Amino acid sequence: MSLRHCIKVDDFSKSEIFELFEIASEVKKKFRNKENFKPFKDLSLAMIFAKPSARTRVSFETGFSWMGGHAIYLAPQDIGLGKRETASDLAQLFSRYNDMIMARVFSHNDILDFEKNATVPVINGLTDYNHPCQILTDIFTIWEFKKNNFDHLKIVYIGDGNNIVNSWLRLSSVLPIEFISISPEGFYPDNTTVDLAKYSGISNIKISNSIDDVKNSDVVYTDVWASMGQKDEIDERIKSFSSYQVNSKLVSTAKPDYLFMHCLPAERGREVTNDVIDSKNSVVFEQAENRLHIQNAIMLKISGKI
Repeated sequence: MSLRHCIKVDDFSKSEIFELFEIASEVKKKFRNKENFKPFKDLSLAMIFAKPSARTRVSFETGFSWMGGHAIYLAPQDIGLGKRETASDLAQLFSRYNDMIMARVFSHNDILDFEKNATVPVINGLTDYNHPCQILTDIFTIWEFKKNNFDHLKIVYIGDGNNIVNSWLRLSSVLPIEFISISPEGFYPDNTTVDLAKYSGISNIKISNSIDDVKNSDVVYTDVWASMGQKDEIDERIKSFSSYQVNSKLVSTAKPDYLFMHCLPAERGREVTNDVIDSKNSVVFEQAENRLHIQNAIMLKISGKI
């Protein structure tokens, strides 16, 4: 079997994404039923965290351990990525120690160096450019709730045009959806990625600064206004984003059965109000749990264990 990685959402074809949904559904049942399932027995996963995250660590470590493997957590101070060691050296070294590598880093070039130099499967746990595991989780969650009406959903993201948006755009070059990204001017997503999504001709793409585009949406999605590494900009960002808060007035124009999504952690009262994130339309905790299951599916798929 040729070596496979998960670096961006569109590393998977449309049919493979639906295959991931089926795998994730199956392992989700097994996990919830506490079934004995050990495809990674006696194997190890190196988890490299240049950028910390509670959810990413717990979901990968729990999932790989439940499937019989040994997950090794490497904190930023353990690695010194770009200071003590390069991504290319670490990729070659950990390929000799481990059977799989997950890396959560700042620079997207670092994950590309891991991909280029590793001789075992590499999973992108997040970069400043994209977050494939999160968006595959998100679309899997939407598929669970909208399975009978899944084609050409109107998915509206409101907030900073960050790595989440870039990944949605890359997904829209594979799966047919209507995707609208709403941000204040100056905070739009990466132009090259927007062009890639539009020129694919697969989906309807719109980059907007108008909250009126939330109207008749099937999914309303938001994220923090300042990501890790941008917290010193928060006062200025609050001024720019104050009219882009997801609140009851804004979502009242969405479809009655819309889904509210957030990749967490949420800064309640800032980008989203409690009455929205705690509403019957909110699926944020099912979405968060599904990180575990879709990541398990990704690991099984790219390792050829299923």
